Amino acid sequence: MLRICLLTEGSYPYVVGGVSSWVQMLMEGLPEYEFIVYSIGAEGKDRGRYKYKLPKNCVAIYEVFLDEILNLKAGTRQSHVLTPAQAQVLEELVKGDAPLDLMGLVDIFRKKRWASPLDIFMTADFFDVIRKVYAERYDYLPFTDFFWTLRSMLLPLFYLLQQDLPAADVYHSIATGYCGILGGIAAAVYHKPFMITEHGIYSREREAEIIKSDWGKTDFKSIWIRYFYNLARLSYEQADHVYTLFEHNGEIEKELGCAPEKIAIVPNGIHMERFAPVPPLTDHGGTINVGAVVRVVPIKDILTLLRAFFLVHQDLPDSHLYVMGNMEEDPEYAALCMNTRDLLGLGEAVTFTGSIQVTEYLPKMDILVLSSISEGQPLSVLEGFAAHRPFVTTDVGCCRELIYGDSQDTLGDAGVVVPPLDFESMAREILRLAHNFPLRYEMAEAGYKRTLQGYTYEHFIDSYRQIYKEEGELGASWQA
Repeated sequence: MLRICLLTEGSYPYVVGGVSSWVQMLMEGLPEYEFIVYSIGAEGKDRGRYKYKLPKNCVAIYEVFLDEILNLKAGTRQSHVLTPAQAQVLEELVKGDAPLDLMGLVDIFRKKRWASPLDIFMTADFFDVIRKVYAERYDYLPFTDFFWTLRSMLLPLFYLLQQDLPAADVYHSIATGYCGILGGIAAAVYHKPFMITEHGIYSREREAEIIKSDWGKTDFKSIWIRYFYNLARLSYEQADHVYTLFEHNGEIEKELGCAPEKIAIVPNGIHMERFAPVPPLTDHGGTINVGAVVRVVPIKDILTLLRAFFLVHQDLPDSHLYVMGNMEEDPEYAALCMNTRDLLGLGEAVTFTGSIQVTEYLPKMDILVLSSISEGQPLSVLEGFAAHRPFVTTDVGCCRELIYGDSQDTLGDAGVVVPPLDFESMAREILRLAHNFPLRYEMAEAGYKRTLQGYTYEHFIDSYRQIYKEEGELGASWQA
């Protein structure tokens, strides 16, 4: 039986929804394959606290947590422990602007030569590399700040490079970034195929987070941003194939250095039958219920949604907003959202449900909203379509294509797309749909037909069944 190693980062099995749901559906739909999950998490407190019941064909899960680096201790300072070739690899990594010898990194880190990844920062050889790059490019910055920035940036990678990687027949990373690098290394070590499915554009998402953050100076933010783009490029270079959810993402991947011939499009898919019991929209003449099926985290931008609904509620005092999703992932942000609700005077008009069975709430919804600042191809939109509900979404990821269709689609609009962060436009479009039942109904049916036509679970699973078959055959041919 073919064994596939799925590499995840910040998602499965600790986070509900989105990419995690995709991973679960993939494994459940392909019982003829065995899966190993290699999960990179943020906090060790999550170890073993899975939000999903692992399918029977998930035969093992490897967990590594980045906060474990806080407990690392360094040894004594060492000299002349790196060869010139190894020092060159590290210089290329720090600079981030040259093709990197990934197996050179393997040579440095995967031979158990370091008791701790901190030890490499104690070597005179690596310190010389850092000083050289600093003198060439960053001497306008304080050296101490530059050194500690590099240390913070590279230490998680060095820590991960020292971890044991499981043997498998195919390595499948669910992003670029750290899990993309590890997938590429595992494939190189075991001489097996490596593929990536990129839902959003990892490097672009990290860039947005870094720009918005308040923890770093502008000059150092640019170093971090260049680093994550470098990780993405390295992942693309190592991959045999890169699968994306829609055409626009593929174009971005090409811009970021992925060879065009590696890229193919495989859309997400959902269980249409799960939403069959949800009745179609009715012109009930009562309270307009607006719903958002969403994790309460910053990237979903619940604050913009609340500001939009404040304007909606002024026009429709009986309207109600349901925010339906996990509130435990970022408690501080969840508290901020609830405080904002109260400050806007929306206390009784907005319900944060927490984690729920969404099919129990969808029947009462008239309009669904997605307020995210970044997305891939959101399953929540497809699920809303399957439940015959129109959407107002931000113009992120694949939302425009889902709402309006591609160039070959004649089904009509399934909702409206508005700019990210633009709460006034969001409110205006919600109100337009709220006051026009025939338009809501027409849009809802267009979304349902679009999902049925191109985004079913069956199509999604059949696509990956064929992909894994071909990847397995590729690996077998290498061993012949």
